[in-house]
Amino acid sequence: MTGHSKRQMCRVCDGTKLTRFLSLGPTPLANAFLRSPDEFTGEQFYPLDVYRCEGCSLVQLLDLIDPETLFSHYIYVTGTSETVAAHNRTYAKTIVDLLKLQSGDLVVEVASNDGSLLKCFEPFGIRTLGIEPAKNISDLARSQGIKTLTRFFNSITGREVRETYGPAQVVIANNVLAHVDNTADFLEGCKHVLGPDGLIVIEVPYLRDLLDRLEYDTIYHEHLCYFSITTLMRLCARVGLCIRRFEHVPLHGGSVRVYLGRQEGLGNHAPAVVDYSTAEIEAGLENMSRYEQFATDVAVNRQAVRSLLETFRSDGKVVAGYGAPAKGNTLLNYCGIDTELVSYTVDQNPLKVGHYTPGTHLPVLPVSTLRERQPDFAFILAWNIEEEIRRQQRDYTDAGGRFIIPIPEPRVT
Repeated sequence: MTGHSKRQMCRVCDGTKLTRFLSLGPTPLANAFLRSPDEFTGEQFYPLDVYRCEGCSLVQLLDLIDPETLFSHYIYVTGTSETVAAHNRTYAKTIVDLLKLQSGDLVVEVASNDGSLLKCFEPFGIRTLGIEPAKNISDLARSQGIKTLTRFFNSITGREVRETYGPAQVVIANNVLAHVDNTADFLEGCKHVLGPDGLIVIEVPYLRDLLDRLEYDTIYHEHLCYFSITTLMRLCARVGLCIRRFEHVPLHGGSVRVYLGRQEGLGNHAPAVVDYSTAEIEAGLENMSRYEQFATDVAVNRQAVRSLLETFRSDGKVVAGYGAPAKGNTLLNYCGIDTELVSYTVDQNPLKVGHYTPGTHLPVLPVSTLRERQPDFAFILAWNIEEEIRRQQRDYTDAGGRFIIPIPEPRVT
């Protein structure tokens, strides 16, 4: 398998006692959509195994895919979801108010995607700079007036950005810390860019939500780490940062947003952060038994999802998918759901429409297809924006269509 290697040490503590607790089987890359059936036979599959470090409790993948393969050409864009757009507007205002940003202050976003979040700072007169490794996506951001560098980010990049653009009051890293192999070097890069009184603001999917809500479909090769507040505290201590504030936000099935400052200027983690870590420990996040139970529950969900879809097939019902998110491809592949059970899926992202889902080969069609063909059921793969989908698809449900939600247990509504 090209571009594939295996890590031997933990990303936070360099420990080597790494215990596998979940295997989702050989799986294609979650965003490796196929352009035609001619590409089906050449697909590559990689182990999707999840480990826990017995030293620091970081949950992580050890199988590494070359970042150039994963991110140099990307088809996920943040600007297609109403839910994400509303989240970004609130996010930007929160940061401006909290740090009392002034016109001309610099905000740098790492993994800035199409610039949707940075654009929300424009009404405040804030200078912005995006850093995005995917050329097609960074080109899109620049076409919308967002200054963007096409670069992978690390400590060297951080020094270069500081030298060229000056210090930033805020460095934002949304849903990217979990994607990088060398997490400590990444945070060092953020520190290099940061001004003396600034903050690094990081948003990552939250491990406790993943466990409590059985969100195993959020596990895929791009997501190398699954963070709790406790493991984030340990990572920050390694690079001289402290968590001064955090927020639990609902996006992506549950995320945490943490505000990091330099330890030498701000001291230790805030008391509320320490209390939250204590609550995690009391909830069993440091105990291997919690993860073993999760793995058992994942297997139960797989059987339940398949049984429901097989019943509908036996009854002659037509099931379509709704959404073609990365998480959906983990679920489809792990549960063995192909066009025999779900005929096709629909998505708003024009970069995915006309392609086929990796591994399971569902055709990705425009959202309008749902109303045109009126399948009996729509299997919501993008369940994290369920409310948005229901709001947009009232015509489908008014005509008798029903939705299937797969997580944390399959239900028909």
